[in-house]
Amino acid sequence: MIRVLVADDEPLITAGIRTVLESAGDIEVVAEAADGRAAVEGAIRHRADVALVDINMPVLDGLGAAEELRRRMPGLRTVVLTAFGTEPNVQRAVQNGVAGFVLKNCTPGELIGAVRAAHRGDAYLSPAVARTVLDMVPPGEACRRREAADRLAALAPRESEVVGLLAEGLSNAEIGRRLNMSETTIKTYVSRILAKLGCSNRVQAALLVRDAGSRG
Repeated sequence: MIRVLVADDEPLITAGIRTVLESAGDIEVVAEAADGRAAVEGAIRHRADVALVDINMPVLDGLGAAEELRRRMPGLRTVVLTAFGTEPNVQRAVQNGVAGFVLKNCTPGELIGAVRAAHRGDAYLSPAVARTVLDMVPPGEACRRREAADRLAALAPRESEVVGLLAEGLSNAEIGRRLNMSETTIKTYVSRILAKLGCSNRVQAALLVRDAGSRG
């Protein structure tokens, strides 16, 4: 079972998320929280595998909670709930190492898929979501583009192929199918790529690819 903490300051949304997740059969909501501070303490107390947190919460916002959870529970994966087009803090979320972004108007299947992806070490970024995330983070200036290109130049040819597909928002399984390789092999590639690039998650690697390819 995947142990999940759900944090949102709107009880109706929290109840709906619990209903959707627990319908999956392999997911258990072990705790709920109405603010970021309670989310941190609840995730630690109940040994959650995944924390699904709203960004805008009282006491401590979702991004502050993600940052603290990253320090105190390195193995826990955090997925943030957001509404693209209105949320100015996506870059901060990326820097805090979140495992993915879930739209508040996503389908039940997408929500379940996001939690499962985070639990197995993937990021939940469909191509459309990945494009939105990249567009919301300002592209790098010339010096940052050069730095990104230099870091990516250290990758082997196959690693470059993998990170390019990763930046398109493909999952490990999808990348494997595209390259005729097993999902396990792709997961190994991704781990090696993140280590080489000095990135803590797939979103940061995708941003690096975007910066290296930007043109002003």
